Amino acid sequence: MDARIVKLQEIENRFQEINELMLKDEIVSDVKKYTKLSKEQASLKAAYDAYQDLKKYQQIIADGEEMLKDEDEEIRSMAEMEVNDAREKLEKLDERIEELLLPRDPEDSYDCLVEIRGAAGGDEGNIFAGDLFRMYSYYADSLGYKVEVMESSESEAGGYALISFAVKGNDAYRHFKFESGAHRVQRVPKTETQGRVHTSTATVIVFPDVEDEDVEINEADLEIETHRASGAGGQHINKTDSAVRIVHKPTGITVNCQDGRNQIANKETAMRIIKARVYDYYKQQKLEEEGAIRLSKIGRGDRSEKIRTYNYPQNRVSDHRIGLTINQLDRIMEGKLDDIVNALLENEAKEKLLNGNL
Repeated sequence: MDARIVKLQEIENRFQEINELMLKDEIVSDVKKYTKLSKEQASLKAAYDAYQDLKKYQQIIADGEEMLKDEDEEIRSMAEMEVNDAREKLEKLDERIEELLLPRDPEDSYDCLVEIRGAAGGDEGNIFAGDLFRMYSYYADSLGYKVEVMESSESEAGGYALISFAVKGNDAYRHFKFESGAHRVQRVPKTETQGRVHTSTATVIVFPDVEDEDVEINEADLEIETHRASGAGGQHINKTDSAVRIVHKPTGITVNCQDGRNQIANKETAMRIIKARVYDYYKQQKLEEEGAIRLSKIGRGDRSEKIRTYNYPQNRVSDHRIGLTINQLDRIMEGKLDDIVNALLENEAKEKLLNGNL
């Protein structure tokens, strides 16, 4: 039997098994288990649906070939049209299935944490960081995802010196993982009196929002302290030591959260961010120790790599990793990122095919 059919049958069986599991009272009452199964099923749905279409077209062809033997010329003519149409659809579907059966990044189905920092360009870099946050918020909304701000440091001139937020939804990490890197903006700042175009940057890091079992953190390795929140955040948090700073001593990773309404909320948020950052730190370290050669940096979080340029005077955005240029920057900044993300996903699939990762 074709190896692809075997794989599709396995996906179909698991999809149906999850359907049955999600009807059980003990699963319905356990939010964590139910959510995990729901995400797994969502990750299988495209391949499951493709297999149902495959079987449908194959059946149409089989039935049509029988009808081609009929004595009635009109029936034979109709059958020939149906068979040809089904074969054409089946040919396109075969290409789709080949992509769907490529091994998925196991982190693709996770929620994600996104961190944006204003970098080169001073105030303009911070303002651009705010623009990127707005762009990502609109994009997340278009996909039906929820955005939750976790940590922020507003800039006096506007935008953010730093803003961290969670994006929640099926395959959230898959749609945001390519955004890690340096984003460059070219435009005339509001403070520029001579009308000159300035170049500024903001950096983006995207982490999978890992499960507890994905990363083990020893409590003894954490240094946790509370302090009085500062800056814009609401007077209610400035009256008590509600802000929480956590340091992971082995890696030196530090997280400071003060935007929550109380100390408990800030500690929970800080722990989520610490887990994601520590997980990413050790993952990158492991790849380096193993001497892993990554054929592409796309989606792998190379912090210094300039990945995209946003040119306002020419209404143009260019993704330098795949040589993609779109002359609709205004649409992109309104969250219409599908063309860019889909092109990056297609590039990822092509790389896997070229490397024989089927």
